[in-house]
Amino acid sequence: MNGINNHTPNSAAEDAIEWPDASRRVLSELRKLWLLSGPAILVMLFNFLLSVVSQMFAGHLGKLELAGACIASVGIQGFAYGILIGMASAVQTLCGQAFGAQKYKMLGIICQQSMLLMTATAMLLSLLYAFAEPALHAIGQNKAIAAQGALFARGLIPQLFAFALSCPLQRFLLAQNIVSPLAYISIATFLLHVLLSWLAVYKLGLGLLGASLSLSLSWWILTIATLLYVVWSPSCKDTWTGFSWKAFTELWPFFKLSMASAVMLCLEIWYSQSLVLISGLLPNPEIALDSLSICMNYLNWDMQVMLGISAAACTRVGNELGARRAKAASFSVAVVVSTSIIISLLLAIVILALHKCLGHPFTSSSEVMRAVSSMTPLLAISVFLNGAQPILSGVAIGCGWQKFVAYVNLISYYIVGLPAGIMLGFVAKSGAKGIWWGMIIGVGLQTLILIIFTARTNWNKEVEDAAKRVKLSSKEEVGSSTNG
Repeated sequence: MNGINNHTPNSAAEDAIEWPDASRRVLSELRKLWLLSGPAILVMLFNFLLSVVSQMFAGHLGKLELAGACIASVGIQGFAYGILIGMASAVQTLCGQAFGAQKYKMLGIICQQSMLLMTATAMLLSLLYAFAEPALHAIGQNKAIAAQGALFARGLIPQLFAFALSCPLQRFLLAQNIVSPLAYISIATFLLHVLLSWLAVYKLGLGLLGASLSLSLSWWILTIATLLYVVWSPSCKDTWTGFSWKAFTELWPFFKLSMASAVMLCLEIWYSQSLVLISGLLPNPEIALDSLSICMNYLNWDMQVMLGISAAACTRVGNELGARRAKAASFSVAVVVSTSIIISLLLAIVILALHKCLGHPFTSSSEVMRAVSSMTPLLAISVFLNGAQPILSGVAIGCGWQKFVAYVNLISYYIVGLPAGIMLGFVAKSGAKGIWWGMIIGVGLQTLILIIFTARTNWNKEVEDAAKRVKLSSKEEVGSSTNG
């Protein structure tokens, strides 16, 4: 388990120290990266699999139930997730840099501020869940699918509030390099969730509603377990000193960063989800929606691996910037991007090799399985692009570039990619494949822009920006915040 005792930030003088030979330096950085990203991948993957299991149970109830669960997960839950995950990324920026600067008491206050803001946001978002059916009708979804989606969404209302609390807590721990306990909690919750879903759907006969209610219960178990660890663990004794009234002060600067973070990640998350929603408007929408949703599930599995690496990259970069180590931050970025591209290439090859088997876990319809198999080359391309895009987004969060990346996402996804998908899918009559090509075009453009921007970054300036950000978050420590 990694924690404060293992973290020894040095002064800017470290950048002047002669580094070991290149191979030893790379191996050292890889070790740091995988100590973080290994457990972080498990956390992201098993948290995501909670929703996947629920969709699998829904899929074996029937094609209509699967379509309803998918449309609720994408159109309703995905919309809420985009906002909440985006807001929580502000915790990664501020906590990561504060931890590197050794301003440990700040971390607990930042986490509590995020929990307050996200709970308030969840209260507003719950109205969307409650009125899911008219919302899905409003975006042109089939009436039968919308009715099933609304049923699934109503069972997810408790999960929304658990998610709003869990996101800041997990990022609070990640910023301190405390990841292994999160992995143990996530794995145990997943195993319990499989049992709860089976009981709710089959033994209690609750059907689609049972699948979503079991998901809500599992997320509350996950959240409570994480909170208990934070409150009771010796690893957090310097960063969590109890609930404090200070969390209600200086909320406005934190709110502004949270909103910039939310816009940045919402534009990313909603992009792929909007393409799935658009597929519901194609001829024979059940087949198009089911096949595209199944492929998106596999892409999301891959994304969880890359998000685990991205979380590690965010933590490493934030810690190094907070500790005023510009060269170390730059080198960490180079290593993590190179590593993730190699991993994504291998995963893309595996996807192509298993193209005939990908539909089986989700459906027993031979027509849907054939549609899934025909889309696997596009899935493989997207998996390869995932080798850089989420990692660079993690670097952006670690540096506090959320506002800039939000503009990049707006242009790449919604001015270029989304119109391209609509043109190819509907005008060129390429169907679901054309829609997916639009996603590839948007992600490819965004990745190219971020590669160029990151390569041209002045890391010494980023160190100074991080020091200013830590000052703003801790006015009582202004006099010493640049000496960490």
